[in-house]
Amino acid sequence: MLVLLCGVARAEKPFEEVRGILMDNCVKCHGGEKTKGEFDLTTREGLLHPGSEGVNVVAGKSSESRLMKLIRHAEEPHMPDKGKKLSEIDIEKIGKWIDAGAPYDAPLIVKGGAPKGHAVVTAEDREWWAFRPIQGNGRDAHATIDEFVLARLREKGLGMNPPAEKRKLIRRATLDLTGLPPTIAEIEAFLKDESSDAWGKVVDRLLASPRYGERWGRHWLDLARFAESHGYEQDYDRPAAYHYRDFVIRALNEDMGFDRFVRLQIAGDELEPSNPKALKATGFLGAGTHATQITANQVEKERYDELDDMGGTVGTALLGMTVGCARCHDHKYDPIPQADYYRFISTFTTTVRSEMDVDLRPEKYAKAKKVFDAEHGPLVVAVKRFEKEELGERLKAWISKGAELPKPRWYVVEAKEAKAKSGAVLSRLEDGSYLASGASATHDTYTFTVRTPLTGIAVVKLEALADGSMVKGGPGRAANGNFALSDFSVTTGAVEGAEKAREVKIASAKADFEQKGLPIAAAIDADKTSAWAIDPQFGKDHAAVFYFDKPVGLEGGTSLTITLRFENNDKHAMGRVRLSLSTEQGAGIDGESGPHVLVELAEILKVPDAARTEEQKGKLLAAFKTLDPEWKKLNAAVVEHAKKEPRRELTKVMVCSEGVPAIRLHTQGADFSEKTFYLKRGDPNQKNGEAAAGFLQVLSRAPEGEARWKATPPKESKLSYRRTALANWITDKDYGAGHLLARVMVNRLWQHHMGRGIVATPNDFGVQGQRATHPELLDYLASELIAGEWKLKRIHRLIMTSSAYMQSSDFNEAAFAVDSENALLWRHPKMRLEAEAIRDSMLFASGMLDETMYGPGTLDEAMKRRSIYFFVKRSKLIPLMVLFDAPEPLSSMGQRVSTTIAPQALALMNNPQVREWAKGFGKRLLPAAEKDLGAAVRLGYGIALGREATAEELRESVEFLEQQKQEFAAAGNKDGMKLALTDFCQSLMCLNEFVYVE
Repeated sequence: MLVLLCGVARAEKPFEEVRGILMDNCVKCHGGEKTKGEFDLTTREGLLHPGSEGVNVVAGKSSESRLMKLIRHAEEPHMPDKGKKLSEIDIEKIGKWIDAGAPYDAPLIVKGGAPKGHAVVTAEDREWWAFRPIQGNGRDAHATIDEFVLARLREKGLGMNPPAEKRKLIRRATLDLTGLPPTIAEIEAFLKDESSDAWGKVVDRLLASPRYGERWGRHWLDLARFAESHGYEQDYDRPAAYHYRDFVIRALNEDMGFDRFVRLQIAGDELEPSNPKALKATGFLGAGTHATQITANQVEKERYDELDDMGGTVGTALLGMTVGCARCHDHKYDPIPQADYYRFISTFTTTVRSEMDVDLRPEKYAKAKKVFDAEHGPLVVAVKRFEKEELGERLKAWISKGAELPKPRWYVVEAKEAKAKSGAVLSRLEDGSYLASGASATHDTYTFTVRTPLTGIAVVKLEALADGSMVKGGPGRAANGNFALSDFSVTTGAVEGAEKAREVKIASAKADFEQKGLPIAAAIDADKTSAWAIDPQFGKDHAAVFYFDKPVGLEGGTSLTITLRFENNDKHAMGRVRLSLSTEQGAGIDGESGPHVLVELAEILKVPDAARTEEQKGKLLAAFKTLDPEWKKLNAAVVEHAKKEPRRELTKVMVCSEGVPAIRLHTQGADFSEKTFYLKRGDPNQKNGEAAAGFLQVLSRAPEGEARWKATPPKESKLSYRRTALANWITDKDYGAGHLLARVMVNRLWQHHMGRGIVATPNDFGVQGQRATHPELLDYLASELIAGEWKLKRIHRLIMTSSAYMQSSDFNEAAFAVDSENALLWRHPKMRLEAEAIRDSMLFASGMLDETMYGPGTLDEAMKRRSIYFFVKRSKLIPLMVLFDAPEPLSSMGQRVSTTIAPQALALMNNPQVREWAKGFGKRLLPAAEKDLGAAVRLGYGIALGREATAEELRESVEFLEQQKQEFAAAGNKDGMKLALTDFCQSLMCLNEFVYVE
């Protein structure tokens, strides 16, 4: 087979012709950490990158490549510089390779780097069934799931069971898709529907239910090892991590294409940076554990552990490949060289967890902002028109009348520079204040650089102003609206630098309000952590004045640097700050304020009009307009209306990105390295060259190599776009890993519906995993997923409307003798519900289920929302969930175990929450029981089990209720019937039939 690349026909594997030549003769000097002439041959990027002496290789043109002259010894320096000249045959091979576009099948590994073994993946390696492209596209317009299943059954002389009865079928489907039992009304409606598409309508209704996302979101969270705490001994919480869980539920309910679902989780911040949904999706990468007490000498080791967690989870959850096994050596069983492992995890080199302020409802803000702008625009236009058409003449008239200047007590300063150490943005508003937005660090420092012609400056006023952009209106950025100013300082110097900067001694300070134990004096004492705060007076403006020991200010101008430090409490900086200066030594907090430019106005007025510079004229007009009554009236309308400007409703979201502050939590040293290295035996102390980001060779078939998937970051972007490249590769169904991605996902859907995957090891499609029982069926489903725009609901429907799914669970002894594991699907398996579905079903039966979706979770076991909304704290998992095999979220879990142990039964009989739900269930039956115990029993069976009670069950249940009622009455308990119904309902929820689905 020939492939056309760069206009040259080439053999399919030209790299194999030259790999050995380059390894034996070239990479000793041109590869790894020591690369002569900046010419690195270990990767295609290095080969084509200009070295210190210019371009060495032009892909597709050996005649224009300097390398050819060097190896032919036609130009100095001769290559190799030590040893014999290459043979003419080897030189010709290199020339043909360059003419073919210089493709690389894999990076060259410098001697002493990754271990030998699968240094290059061969064509034979790619022939493992899971790594091959979907055979024949897998699609047949006339094929059905049942044909594939029946073909395998007939090979063993078997057939399918008949269809399940309709009551069992709707209960099976409802629990499968929603994790809750069907209502009696839903069951009855299905039983009465005799139309040909009655079953399809049930499936479509369930897929459209918002409960679907909650049910299947839990399956995905198992794969994502999702938790809301960091793990390890301290196990600090991640209060903003729940947004990832919400993303998963919403995406599934919206039937987001699975390819996009995957891409956003890997690189949402790069692909759709303005989409809050995409930012939340990146929580997938950071859902694993994170060490929080790291000494400086542990940082590197822990970082490699995190890279392993990210790369390993992507490999296992998305590709069903145990990539992490190649950390210390080539994979023992699968074609994953150690070199591939380090190139794979290098994708995440600079990716860190961070908390960002995100507007989760941008459409709401955009709508409100559009209305505001329509109202605000004319007001601004009126001011500008007045300034252009009338202000100049009014200035002349004012000057001719004597130009009387006001003398305000305070001059509001306009800083030449306002910056926050955290990277937060300090934006100046029309009233002279500065509003903080963006990053909110644990501790922060605000620095304002002010230049002023004022002399005799005696006091600085600091105002902390309320604003709708902050919690409770602020004025602080803390979670409760507070701030904690730990230190306030001022340094001064001449504008032209004639005087060295010196700190101004602050003699005293006063504030309008002080939190108990946190007075304003704490902001000027020697303790850099004591502070001034204002709890509980949130949502109000507050102010403090700082009196200098001696007035400051020089003729000719003075530079002031005003510094505010917030080091007392986490994220307790001010949200909106205004600074003013006064020359009155006893100035109080109150008093008229004027613009700072008024200070210069008197000096400018002394200059004759003809001699004024353009800058002076501009300042003169700017100062005058603040004195003109008409301008002040027009501008007041602008300022007043500006207060109504909508603010974005910002919420803290845990995002995994680059170039953002990392969640540190007591880490010493840097959070990460800018490079990932090949490590000998996985040891960070044994580095063997830098690992460039790349992909798994066994799943890479592009003729042009990795260039097919690479992405170029926008200019000035802090993002590397390595994760975008990975997202491109992993969803590329033609030349990348997309075919395996599709196989793995449809296998997961099949597993949860049918109790066992077509591949019974859902997280391992490699040599150590089990082979597919129905490989053609797997490829058929995978191709249907891709052809259907990767829509998962379509595959659900395909599976659930098949006879294989709809068959009964009846036992067949003859079939069991042939296929004891039911791998060939001669019946639908009976399956125990997962922990969440058991708990949610009990809440459903009780009538107490709170269907509120999304938002923060809780550790309160009495919570009445669905179990997916429990706060997942790694060191404090919910006992009832653990008892029924909910996993510890430490690694990707493709399939839960299903144990049967005595404590499970004991919990259902004795757990106080179960008793509470049984009591609620009993209340639902009480009105019927007061008229007819038999009716109450029938209702109970309908709610809990979706069926009628048998004659024997009805008789025994009525006798039980009568007996219990009499015993309670004999004991003097007036609530005998309620207690009897509670006992009856609890017994229903303890039945195997309640916790199993067939």
